[in-house]
Amino acid sequence: MTTTELLIFDCDGVLIDSEPVESRVLWQALEAAGAAIPLAEVHRRFAGYSESDAQRICIEELGIAGPASVFAAARDALYREFSRSLTPMPGMESLVRSLPQRKCVASNSTLERLRASLGLFDLWNAFDPHIFSAEMVAAPKPAPDLFHLCAETLNVDPSHCVVVDDSAHGIVGAVAAGMRAIGFVDPADQREGRRAVLSDAGAMLVATGADELARAFATVLGAAPVAYRAPALSEPV
Repeated sequence: MTTTELLIFDCDGVLIDSEPVESRVLWQALEAAGAAIPLAEVHRRFAGYSESDAQRICIEELGIAGPASVFAAARDALYREFSRSLTPMPGMESLVRSLPQRKCVASNSTLERLRASLGLFDLWNAFDPHIFSAEMVAAPKPAPDLFHLCAETLNVDPSHCVVVDDSAHGIVGAVAAGMRAIGFVDPADQREGRRAVLSDAGAMLVATGADELARAFATVLGAAPVAYRAPALSEPV
């Protein structure tokens, strides 16, 4: 079994339950800009993309000539909404802290947004200072650049890295970087066929929720995460 020295986590939709919040705020901004698009389609089309790619989608597919102002308005509203309603993904903090391997975050979000979201929780301290943003590299996921930066910075061979990501382009980028990938599905995600999407993108395993992810790590790492205990329903995470 290949040794795993570094675990690389996506942020939005894996560590924090931010994607439904972001989709709702972006949908409102797009509606205000005159784009008629259902909320479910915003979530399907934009979740996990870097802002530069999302702006390109707006220009090419929605016909919005000046998307920068739309995203600036959405960003201000999003940070306010994060401070009110954002939560960590259930069970994820306990699981992350149970894993003895080195860890880092690889996100298509900007560092500003990561501080405004992940930075609200103690989870930030579980990864700091190894929190990497796509703005640090030439190309965001699905390019392998961000994953290569993680491996190079922590001096780990890509073959000894395991990536956890909830998007197909994150899985594709991890595999292109020569890493193994586990797909993650939020149990509350209403998009159909997410497990198949991530498996088809190259994930060796797909896990729904923190409990399944703990079992996936047990399979991939060759031993169960020592200290992980699923939180009770009434227990804060």
